[in-house]
Amino acid sequence: MKILLLAIAIIHVAALVLLFIATIDNAWWYNNVVNVTSQSVDLWKKCTYVGTQWTCESNGHNVPLSDWIQAVQAFMILSVIFCSASLIIFTAQLFRLEKGGMFHFTGAFQLLACLCVMVAASMYAAQFNYNSNGGYGYCFILAWIAFPLTLISGVLYCILRKK
Repeated sequence: MKILLLAIAIIHVAALVLLFIATIDNAWWYNNVVNVTSQSVDLWKKCTYVGTQWTCESNGHNVPLSDWIQAVQAFMILSVIFCSASLIIFTAQLFRLEKGGMFHFTGAFQLLACLCVMVAASMYAAQFNYNSNGGYGYCFILAWIAFPLTLISGVLYCILRKK
């Protein structure tokens, strides 16, 4: 039982780290225009590399942000909040929950985090259409990796009993 709890906690922490990196870092989309110029776009800013220097500006600097990118930002922030809250609740339930009790509350928060990251990544994939010279960056991939991790840990929390 202790090994199962430890495994679930490790999966949970791994998912939380992936969600933090995917939300904060600047690599949801990359674009190599020519050999000397490249571009990196994320939820918060757009950076261009020319020669030897990166130049960054926040999204919405020259034009207002689209509703969909604001929704993606909100869902990614919510996924981090739900996953963090779930970890705190799990830790509290480890010490407070009676023997035989179930971790439903923890599982519900983790499944909400799962739903939020899935909606955010799906919305980004459906709406973001840059030219074909680039591709999805590692933050986008990390968000999709965090989805099954939060799903698995959320389901395991829901069926887990404290012994």
